[in-house]
Amino acid sequence: MTETTKGPASYFPSIEKKYGRPVAEWKELIRSSPLTKHMELVGWLKTEHGLGHGHANALVAHTLAESRPA
Repeated sequence: MTETTKGPASYFPSIEKKYGRPVAEWKELIRSSPLTKHMELVGWLKTEHGLGHGHANALVAHTLAESRPA
């Protein structure tokens, strides 16, 4: 039985296909941005990099969740 990817990561295959960059590269861009707030980062990805809202939101949510202490 295969496990279905859920949450923000479920968008990753379509993000890579549509925008031609690996998810790791997008996450590095987000981490290196001087912006820190979720919606600021989403807006930046949309305006500066042409991502759709859902794709930008998924990348930011997943990246910020990784950097939060457990």
